[in-house]
Amino acid sequence: MDLLKTKAGRSHPLQWVVEPLEEEPSYIAKAMFGCRGCYLFGRLVLVLASRGREPWTGLLLPTEKKHHASLRREHHGLVTHPILKKWLYLPESKDDFEDAAHALVESVLANDPRIGVEPQGKSSTGGVRKWKRNTT
Repeated sequence: MDLLKTKAGRSHPLQWVVEPLEEEPSYIAKAMFGCRGCYLFGRLVLVLASRGREPWTGLLLPTEKKHHASLRREHHGLVTHPILKKWLYLPESKDDFEDAAHALVESVLANDPRIGVEPQGKSSTGGVRKWKRNTT
């Protein structure tokens, strides 16, 4: 199965953004909640969102809150995602979206340690998480 294709067999409308990442051997793309998660160097580094309306159309930048200020200073146009507040967001409606998206991809390719989050590992139960019951 081609990981760059959606279930319907079409490329994602924002696929052009991550084309430079496709040359990196560690690049993987996966469907993610109606979006496309892009992994590089073992980390989730970008989420392509094209779900029709804000805040789900543009790029989501997985990062830790401690990096928000420095990333926003360096990459103008990034805002805190209004729903996933732990991540940053570049709305596609932004006038300079294409230039801003390319700058983000360059930082991803440079393996900027502020960008990306480690994927949560699967448990030994085949992906089902074990939840501890509060017995107090």
